[in-house]
Amino acid sequence: MKKAEDERAPAFFIEGTRIAVRPLAPGLHVVATPIGNLGDVTLRALATLAAADLIACEDTRVTRVLLDRYGIATPLLPYHEHNAAEQRPKLMAALAEGKAVALASDAGTPLISDPGYRLVVETAAAGHAVVPLPGASALLAALVTAGLPTDTFLFAGFLPQKEVGRRKRLAELAAVPATLVFYESPNRLADALADMAAVLGDRPAAVARELTKAFETVRRGTLAGLAAQFASEPAPKGEIVVVVGPPLEKTVAPEDVDALLLSLLAARSVRESADEAAALTGLSRRDLYQRALALKDRR
Repeated sequence: MKKAEDERAPAFFIEGTRIAVRPLAPGLHVVATPIGNLGDVTLRALATLAAADLIACEDTRVTRVLLDRYGIATPLLPYHEHNAAEQRPKLMAALAEGKAVALASDAGTPLISDPGYRLVVETAAAGHAVVPLPGASALLAALVTAGLPTDTFLFAGFLPQKEVGRRKRLAELAAVPATLVFYESPNRLADALADMAAVLGDRPAAVARELTKAFETVRRGTLAGLAAQFASEPAPKGEIVVVVGPPLEKTVAPEDVDALLLSLLAARSVRESADEAAALTGLSRRDLYQRALALKDRR
């Protein structure tokens, strides 16, 4: 009797071996799935997908490939940016009934450039559990292979499609003291790299393509150099992540700093002059403020 019950329990399969899973606690389980190589899925992710009452996913065809690989038969519900408003009430109703709902994106960690954010917000507001299951992420995979500083980084998602909007957004990010990570369309890659070089300066950068897949490539260089390379070739295929190093350190001679501060002090207060000089040189606002005070006293 016990064996028959075990055989009916949810399970997944690895190389023909059936692995039964325990019942899943009610709530929304946010499941990271592979970004290419199906072997990158975690055992906990498989157990959760197998035990869930329902899996909400971007494209059922994509998620079905993963489930078929591991013999998982959990029902799927499409949940993406075009149907989120319609499907979210259904998912909230399932959670209200005490069901365990798994949320998966086509690839990687949900909520990173996909519509899962609002579902998580509503789930938490309704008092249901939100359970994160960490795993694959194109953002982190690109960051660790780029060869750029990782102590501080900012994920900036997709840039605007048109040049004016793209350059405006880049200008907002130019002074951020961190490595920047972007997702980009293959067809816009060369133009985006050229705009990055023009607005951010010719910083070191890396372009990672098709991470964890058969044709994975990582090109490293400067923004201008990479822009020239990709402009001279047909548009690449696949998923693209661009990693850009932090602002380059600026070396400014003391006499140049004094000249800059004096010109600013002619029309601004000491604090405003220090703030403006800091933005232009990258030097410490506190040090510039003290220097501006000294220069003002001499006038």
